[in-house]
Amino acid sequence: MQTTTSSLKARALRLLALREHSRAELERKLSRVRKPDQEPPDAAALGILLDELQALGLLDERRFAESLVRRRQVKYGSQRIERELRMHGLTADAIAPLIARQADDVARALRMLCKRHPEAPLNAQERARQQRFLQARGFSSDVVRQAMKQRGGAQADLDPGDDPDDHTSV
Repeated sequence: MQTTTSSLKARALRLLALREHSRAELERKLSRVRKPDQEPPDAAALGILLDELQALGLLDERRFAESLVRRRQVKYGSQRIERELRMHGLTADAIAPLIARQADDVARALRMLCKRHPEAPLNAQERARQQRFLQARGFSSDVVRQAMKQRGGAQADLDPGDDPDDHTSV
């Protein structure tokens, strides 16, 4: 049991030395059996180890979340980052303040759009392609619409579903 606990702690420290982890993620990684003749670790011992790592300040979910947000906000929108934080086992209460503190989504979307597509869209097809790019990056429809409107170009005031050739009156 002692060697199992010490080897479990050594694995945890190796994982934490590589990058920050959420508690749920570290627990999942440590519970996996690495060798065929090895038994899975005792859930109680694993819980005690994780509590000890948190008490020592080596495992900190807030620090993990802030690190992930910092790394991802360069490339992705708030929705995508929020979804990823949930996948790592963070609660909505822990996620909300981090997402709220992020820089303006519209400005980030516009920066990404200008970097990827330096030219404003000349037609509806290019416009749709640029909108899909932003949506795939995790920006909400409202943010995409605002960024496209600020960007200008062909049919800048159209919503994503509007047909520019539809002249029927309602």
